[in-house]
Amino acid sequence: MPENIRIPIGEENFELLRKRKCYYIDKTKLIRELLEENFKVSLFTRPRRFGKTLNMSMMEAFFDIRRDSREIFAGLEIMEQEELCAEWMNQSPVLSISFKDVANDNFEDSYEQLQFELSSLCIEHTYLLDSEKTDLEEQACFARLKAGKASETEVRNSLFILTRMLHAYYGKPVILLIDEYDVPLAKASEHGYYSQMLNVIRTVMSKSLKSNPFLQFAVLTGCLRVAKESIFTGVNHFKCNSISGNRFLDCFGFTEPEVAQMLQDAGLTSRLSSVRQWYNGYHFGKQDVYCPWDVSNFVSDARLAPDLAPENYWKDTSHNSIIRQFIGRDGLDVNKKLEKLLSGGSIQTRLTEDSTYDLEHAGETDFWSILYFTGYLTIDREDADCRDGEVSLRIPNEEVRTIFGDTIVVWFGETIGIRAAERSEMFGAWWSGDENAVTDAVSFILNDTISYYDYREDYYHAFVAGLFFGAGYLVTSNDENGLGRPDVVVKDRKTRKVIIIEAKHSDSEADMEADCQKALRQADLQQYASRYLNGYKTIQCYGAAFFQKKCLIRKVTLPGLGKGSLFEIE
Repeated sequence: MPENIRIPIGEENFELLRKRKCYYIDKTKLIRELLEENFKVSLFTRPRRFGKTLNMSMMEAFFDIRRDSREIFAGLEIMEQEELCAEWMNQSPVLSISFKDVANDNFEDSYEQLQFELSSLCIEHTYLLDSEKTDLEEQACFARLKAGKASETEVRNSLFILTRMLHAYYGKPVILLIDEYDVPLAKASEHGYYSQMLNVIRTVMSKSLKSNPFLQFAVLTGCLRVAKESIFTGVNHFKCNSISGNRFLDCFGFTEPEVAQMLQDAGLTSRLSSVRQWYNGYHFGKQDVYCPWDVSNFVSDARLAPDLAPENYWKDTSHNSIIRQFIGRDGLDVNKKLEKLLSGGSIQTRLTEDSTYDLEHAGETDFWSILYFTGYLTIDREDADCRDGEVSLRIPNEEVRTIFGDTIVVWFGETIGIRAAERSEMFGAWWSGDENAVTDAVSFILNDTISYYDYREDYYHAFVAGLFFGAGYLVTSNDENGLGRPDVVVKDRKTRKVIIIEAKHSDSEADMEADCQKALRQADLQQYASRYLNGYKTIQCYGAAFFQKKCLIRKVTLPGLGKGSLFEIE
């Protein structure tokens, strides 16, 4: 019988996870490997939801001098290292802060959130405020940081000040942990205040990491190594451990044996194949890993519904706007390569680890590098045709493929409407009932977009509705009409005309004509035009059939106030 395991969804506090006896895949060897590597500053870059925050909480619990953590680490791999534990376990002052919530839509709100995070950190270490071991001037600065009233200069120097105070209090060098250090920059790039936030984060990092005599060592996590902006310039003994490196590869994410064991413990061994298809495929160096957030969520849900199909758990946690900011951007032709990726193929490109969140000025190499390091693409080991200095990339699994597809559907709605708004001849063809001209115009636009490997009907619905958005018409999709819901209805209230469009996804080019007629019959049987017979002069009803990048449009024109059958189709 499977164990009644407790899956810790969303629990990123290591101590609470262990005390509540939640299911935990042991990653404590990260501590041993970190100490063996012995760098002053270590940066771990991994995609979101790959266990960075939980690992940082685990390290905080192990090193923090204010705790006795033997009980919560009992039975874990690190406890086998007796000499290491005697030297390091709960022996160092630790300063731990996360920047993951410094992610607002404008600089003012993000800076205020940064002040709040620093205030919370000071509250955790309030004992420094009244200690005779700490400097009076620094105590006054500490009080202002704690109250959220510090000057910008004090905010920029805050982590340096706190490490100096902790060092004075304990007489020992400080371990500094900064989780999700790059989130403020990613959000700032998305909302247009990048340079302002960069100036703040750069000083915070420089002052706390560069030649800080009170520092034992520092560990940072993030998605990217942001180096072009010189955040880490001058930081001595610095090491970036990225997904392309050779160390710590199985310390973030779940390996195949770990996933197989977890499924066995949950009584879901038969689901390994589908879990592999949806959540595996990430190649970190020589190690293959699963996204732990996805596997944990699926196991938690599937234990209650064993036949549950895998679903996308990652889409609401990641910054999918990264993809959107590059698609269709002037001066950057990546659409053909995206088509190849979506069809299951691979692309060849150079990568740079010194990337940037300044997406407005990023080039194509930056684009593919960002998608690789943030988990949207992975190395294709089976493609051996790369030129020197290039790598082969592919979409890692089915989950990420759906994210690409959904992003492109949104792009349709945004960009096709803008293009169509400038095409008065196409609108004239729609309103006049010139089905051949409409077919030609729509085909031209369709061929100018990104192909999508999974041509679903909702993909084409979004495309058709997008043709009319932003052009001054009232556009509704799946609105209640007659006995059913037509895919798209376009109304011109000034001229009292209406267009009804029913779209079909054809299985082949040969089926397109029949599918157009099927769409028109559906409109007839469901009486889509019934609500417009009184009040509109002309009703154009179109059946639209799509197969990949081909389309066929057929129509029936109805005069307002008509009698009898709505459509007469041979």
